[in-house]
Amino acid sequence: METRSSRGSLPAPLHARATTTHATTGAPAGDNVQVPPPPCPPTVAPRVTDGSNAAAPTPDRPARTLHIGRYPVWPPVVLAPMAGVTNAPFRSLCREFGAGLYVCEMITTRALVAGDPKSRAMMRFDADEHPRSVQLYGVDPVVVGRAVRMVVEEDLADHIDLNFGCPVPKVTRKGGGSAIPYKRRLFEAIVRAAVDAAADHDVPVTVKMRIGIDPEHITYLDAGRIAEDCGVAAVALHARTAIQHYSGIADWAAIGRLKQAVTSVPVLGNGDIFAAADAPAMMAMTGCDGVVVGRGCQGRPWLFAELAAAFDGRPAPTPPDLRAVAAILRRHAQLLCAEMGDHRGIRELRKHIAWYLRGFAVGSEPRRRLGMVCSLTELDELLGQLDLEQPYPVAAEGPRGRQGSPQRRVALPYGWLDDPESATVPHEAELDDGGG
Repeated sequence: METRSSRGSLPAPLHARATTTHATTGAPAGDNVQVPPPPCPPTVAPRVTDGSNAAAPTPDRPARTLHIGRYPVWPPVVLAPMAGVTNAPFRSLCREFGAGLYVCEMITTRALVAGDPKSRAMMRFDADEHPRSVQLYGVDPVVVGRAVRMVVEEDLADHIDLNFGCPVPKVTRKGGGSAIPYKRRLFEAIVRAAVDAAADHDVPVTVKMRIGIDPEHITYLDAGRIAEDCGVAAVALHARTAIQHYSGIADWAAIGRLKQAVTSVPVLGNGDIFAAADAPAMMAMTGCDGVVVGRGCQGRPWLFAELAAAFDGRPAPTPPDLRAVAAILRRHAQLLCAEMGDHRGIRELRKHIAWYLRGFAVGSEPRRRLGMVCSLTELDELLGQLDLEQPYPVAAEGPRGRQGSPQRRVALPYGWLDDPESATVPHEAELDDGGG
């Protein structure tokens, strides 16, 4: 399998050379928040095969506007749904830095159809959030179709994404997530049920998947063609196999091959977009129509300002010092508390704090105390004790979020690999509640 040998094959970040200051709305009124800069689109020759970069962006030819069904998306950037992360407060914070398509946390179709209040509560959007985008997870074509029909008939969302990329063992061991595309007929039945249920309301359905289960069971090209034939509005590929989980380097060359195979709808690339330079580099290398950003924005919502400037050809914003990062963190806390109440909102913030403070000289004891913060008042006190004049550190760049090691094997139901043509619905493969 063709892969990039190292991150060194991509253009180096230009953060250290940027000098332009950009004030954003990502902090409380009165704060002048400086955000990190995006580099200009790379001038290095793209690594592609067989002409797959025919529409790739270059300095003199910007990327074309991405369309998801009838919805234009500019810049061509999609926030990946992440359980426990991409809730309404986080999406609101990210949208303050730049436009794009921001996807709600994953919702389980069985729970939604059963009227689970937690699932309905998770599907909440701000009044100015448009299009409203939600990701659904399901393994039964009938249940998925019912869930999609509920979403469109009750006007709960404007765009539906289907999850076929989850590598978590509790999902794959029952035949869900990234295990499903191996069963081509079942995959087709699920996608077709969703597209058919949404068609009358002109709600676009997209698919997000992985390369395959492992190097011996590659599924993405067949799955991409099947999804295209079913009438999806776009196909997104996380360029890793399920067995890789989030480890190693994403195989961007696979995105280029998918772009060659799927020609009538947009192809989006996902995997290792950790800096603004990575997005145009991926598009130049693969010819894909847009990028999906996941872990790269954890603790760094201003990445969307970097990306917007890069695609618009505007000057690169200045990296935020710790004072600016603290203001953004505080803004995030305010949004969470307004949505969930002070107690739960602060608890939800804790997981983000280490991401925000990555690379800064904070000290182990302040980090520990911030990781156990219990109120906005305490958060203000602890942030006020830090050396807020620190510039944005080089150590904050690069991969972030969960990575880990490849799995020894992908957990699958007994006999799952015996018959790829089987359309049998996995027994109890769906999670019992939303957001799994």
